[in-house]
Amino acid sequence: MPHTPEEKKRAVTRLRRIRGQTDALIAAVERGDECGALLQQLAALRGAATGLMAEVLESHLRETMARPAEAAQAEAEDDEIAAIMRVIRPYLK
Repeated sequence: MPHTPEEKKRAVTRLRRIRGQTDALIAAVERGDECGALLQQLAALRGAATGLMAEVLESHLRETMARPAEAAQAEAEDDEIAAIMRVIRPYLK
């Protein structure tokens, strides 16, 4: 869960964009748009949701793994979290 005001604003902005994509997809289905166009919109919607999921997961990892520590240790933990996210992100796509 995003905790800082900046993280919350970024998450809400992404969710509003996702809602806009969903509304556009509903309209496309109601219009009877071609399957190719629908699939493209679905892929974009899935990508947006996956991107948000990755951000929330990274925030959760930072929150869960964070411990009061010296600056050098905190930097090493940040590097570990970044490495974990580099491994996980391709699986979310």
